[in-house]
This record gives sequence, C-alpha cells and structure tokens, in this order.
Amino acid sequence: MTSVLDPELAAAIERLTADGWLPITRPEVEEARRNYRDLALIRRGAGQEPVAAVHDDVVTGPDADVVVRVYTPDAPRDVTVVWLHGGGWVVGDLDTGDAAARRVCTTLGATVVSADYRLAPEHPHPAALQDAHATLRWASGHVGGRLVVGGDSAGAGVAAGAALLARDWGPQLDAQLLLYPGVDPTMSHPSVVENADGPFLTAEDMRWFWERYVPDEHARLDPSVNLGEAARLGELDGLAPAVVATAEFDPLRDEGLAHAAAMSAAGVPVRVLHGEGLVHGYFGLAAASAAARAEGDRALAALAELLAATG
Repeated sequence: MTSVLDPELAAAIERLTADGWLPITRPEVEEARRNYRDLALIRRGAGQEPVAAVHDDVVTGPDADVVVRVYTPDAPRDVTVVWLHGGGWVVGDLDTGDAAARRVCTTLGATVVSADYRLAPEHPHPAALQDAHATLRWASGHVGGRLVVGGDSAGAGVAAGAALLARDWGPQLDAQLLLYPGVDPTMSHPSVVENADGPFLTAEDMRWFWERYVPDEHARLDPSVNLGEAARLGELDGLAPAVVATAEFDPLRDEGLAHAAAMSAAGVPVRVLHGEGLVHGYFGLAAASAAARAEGDRALAALAELLAATG
C-alpha cells in the first residue's frame, strides 16, 4: 500500500475539521444526527446526479414499516440494488444516502431501493437487519430483476448480515456490494490501532457507534452482526458473490479484508478492491478527490463485471 494519504482528501478533511464538521460523533445522539445530515445536504447541494424518476414507498416489515426511496434509471438493465446508507447505525437517513443511491443508479443502470432502516440507540440490533431483509423481500416481489444488496460503512455491515438471512430465508441474491464494511464489533484488527486517529473516521467514533448499535455484549456474538464469528462458525458458505472495497487509512480496513478472505475460503466468489491512499467514506467524497471518484467507479465496475460473469 502507498502509506501516503491522497492530497485532495487530506485538504478536504482539513477543511471539514476546521469548519467543525469533524469528528463525526458528538456527545449527544441528536447533535450527531444534525451534524451528519447538515454536512450531507451541503455536499449534495453541489449537484445531484439525474435519474429518470424517484418515488417513496412503504415496506411492511414483521416488526415495523420501512420507508424506501426508489430510483429508476434512464435505461434500466434488469438489476435492482437494495441500498443501505452509512452512518454508524445511529445517524443517516434517505436524504444523507441520496447522492450514493443516485450514483449507483446512474452508473449501473440499476433500479435502487434505498431503505430508511431503523436507527440505534432507539432501535438497536437486530432492527436494522430486520428492516434490510424486509426490504430485500419487497424489492424481489415489487421491482424484480437481478437482486443485489449493498451499502457503505455501517450500511455495508447490515448488507453483509442481510446476505446471510437471504441465503437461509430468501430472497435469492445475485451479488453483494460492501464498501468499507463495519462487520466486527470486537475492534480487534491491527488497522483499528494503525488508523485509530483516522483521518475522517476514528477508532473512538467506532466505539461510540458500536456501544449504541449493539449495547449487549452477548449480542455481539450474533453471526449476522459479527461476521468474524460467522466465519469462525463456518457459516459463510453459499453466500452471494461479493465485491468488497476497503480504504488504506480506515480503522475498518482489516475487518473488511478478513471478511472477504473468509468468504473466499468458504467458496464464495469475491472481488477485493484496496483503496490505496483513501479514507473511510471515500465513496461520498468523490467531489473532493479524483482518486476517491475513480475508486468508487472501480467498485461499481467490479460489481457490473461480477453480475455479467455470473449472469
């Protein structure tokens, strides 16, 4: 790896810090949510990628209804992506995930179903996972096409867990897109120490998120939230093929790589992308960095290639 932070990202993070947007976490949950939402909407204000149509709908889940936002591309390619936004399972919503959903839609020509899953601490694990699985079922029946579950950061962690549920209970998935996923609440990998101070996401941020998302220590052994435990138990076979993207300067880098390696060892086709010089959250920092934009495009191209190879 390069061990040199992309200069454009470094400058962007310096500006975000100076303007008070970082750190991501705050003493109070509502303050963190306002900060994250305001920052996302300011970034989105630079321009929205156009899609053919956008509408909201409601998924009836086993425990709660889930509002979803459906993005239709100009030239649909018979692919549906259920998208799960990032935000540490505590912050974020359909609006903060809008730019990412539009980018997936326009780049892949896929119909994107973005899920407004329930957030912690009001709704700890497994609420987000249940909402994601309900949305996959809904998308399979109401939208159709080849079905992909995807997300970034915390959303990628939920997507990885939902892929386990879909394997066992349906619907059948054609692929996973996991961008720098949060999949190991033990925070025991070397990159957590190496990149403890970020930049952008810190180890302290992740502790703050995990404590709210899965406050019960015993629940952190659930294989659907702790994918390292799923690997230890031999529960990763039969999963949908996956694209796993990591970032060099990310506390979550090594857990993403470990999950990719464990899936591959279980016989799952996996494409791994190493984001050299990049930070956690780079998919949402494309406007600030040519390298971040290129790596995000590479991840989406890898997914398109994976679908073509398995189609």
